Amino acid sequence: MRLMHTADWHLGRTLEGRSREDEQEDVMDEICRIADDEKVDAILMAGDVFDTVNPPAISEALFYETAERLACGGARPLLVIAGNHDSPERLEASRPLAGRRGITIVGKPVTSPISLNVRRTNETLVLSCIPYPSESRLNECLSTMNEETAIQEAYNSRLERLFREHAQHFSRETVNILMTHIFTAGGKESESERPIQVGGAYTVYPSSFPGEAQYVALGHLHRPQTLEAAPSPARYVGSPLAYSFSESGQQKSVTIIDVEPRKGAEVKQIPLSSGRPLVRWHAENGLEEVRRWLEEGRDQNAWIDLEIQLDEALNMHDIQSLRQSNNHIVTIRPIYSKNQEETKVNSRSDLPIDQLFIRFYKNQVQGAEPGEELVRLFLQLIQEDPSVKEAAAGRDRHETD
Repeated sequence: MRLMHTADWHLGRTLEGRSREDEQEDVMDEICRIADDEKVDAILMAGDVFDTVNPPAISEALFYETAERLACGGARPLLVIAGNHDSPERLEASRPLAGRRGITIVGKPVTSPISLNVRRTNETLVLSCIPYPSESRLNECLSTMNEETAIQEAYNSRLERLFREHAQHFSRETVNILMTHIFTAGGKESESERPIQVGGAYTVYPSSFPGEAQYVALGHLHRPQTLEAAPSPARYVGSPLAYSFSESGQQKSVTIIDVEPRKGAEVKQIPLSSGRPLVRWHAENGLEEVRRWLEEGRDQNAWIDLEIQLDEALNMHDIQSLRQSNNHIVTIRPIYSKNQEETKVNSRSDLPIDQLFIRFYKNQVQGAEPGEELVRLFLQLIQEDPSVKEAAAGRDRHETD
């Protein structure tokens, strides 16, 4: 049989307040096309359907439309588990209707896997569905000791036991798959993931996965990766879109698994092309370099994180000009070279008050020099403050003595 593994859609997520709705619609459409083109028999969605437990209505509508297309009106099974971003109850609310359309939704960990027949191959798929297993969703307190190592060991042991309980339903006559949404030791994180562990407490070792599983479909980490230490192929398929600039340059994809009873799984990646790429610009030569890139039309279809080397503070006019030139510039981070060059340390008591102000200003804005007018305004303000005048007079008397 042929399966498709996808995860971490995060429908409703924005990028620093910028909507990604159009991109999410496009990538959902692309995933549906791939499922059809690859003649997939069943789809595994490994959690984090939504970005929040209370998603916007437009995101819920997109999920239902996508699920309907993927399930082909009940002809192709779609199996969905809840991730740490999802509300299990909200996700399961549509289960009575979804079940009639070939869509199985599992919100909280259950005691046994799902078994279903795949029509094309007349084979049985036994799928261990373990949604994000927090202590509250397991309805258990795993350790009475408030100590990270003890909690981590208890958590791993509890999950290993749950995996083994499910694996008892695997057989040599069936296709056996584990799908779960967890953080696994050795997995590489991105900035866009909301941590599901306190320190390393909610961490599972790859060795805890059952060797009887022919493939382990993982959700949570947004970087596509395979865990080498697992006893059978275990893969984070990653998010279908880049959701933080730490994912810049990552090729997003879905995973296709060809598998049959008693044989190892054959795995391949199908790249996704939808969505704007996230890129980082490092302008070492200041504003002129950025303006040249904008005139050249560099990365016109991308979201941009701009880091720019400057000697003077970036004013609002320059910031507005950059954003008007390309409204996909998400962040502008000035780096001031003088901040790196200045090494002389002066005693505060030896500096006149205007120099103290300049020093404070440069420290606050990473090395930029305040203008003469700003310094003059500061001096004018402190002359009107009696407490400052008295402190300055006291310092003058101390220096005279």
